[in-house]
Amino acid sequence: MKYLVMIYGNPRNWEHPMFLHDPGFLALPAEEREEVARQAEELRREITESGEFVAGVALADPALTRNVRGRDGVPVTTDGPYVESKEQLAGYFVLDCESPERAASIAARFPDARFAAVEVRPIMDMAGQEM
Repeated sequence: MKYLVMIYGNPRNWEHPMFLHDPGFLALPAEEREEVARQAEELRREITESGEFVAGVALADPALTRNVRGRDGVPVTTDGPYVESKEQLAGYFVLDCESPERAASIAARFPDARFAAVEVRPIMDMAGQEM
């Protein structure tokens, strides 16, 4: 089953990978920062080699967002993210895992999970949810 792993971050430090620019990460001792970065690379390699990694995308700054909605049959486009919040969707990964537990286990190992929100959601196929 495929899972969407969404990483949220604060737009004030919008560079990717997000965790490298997070104040919590930057406050760590140098050796711990190096270890977190090493673990992130190890995880990337593991899920690539296992075939669980399907795709990963970093999103641009939320200030560049455009929202399109229909109003009285006319499309209306507005600037900026849909919601005002401290954290915005920064990027996502698509994983193909045997179980929701495995997907959550991988998501918990993303360094971003230490410093921000990481959400895991099953992806439906065209016939409906695969669960």
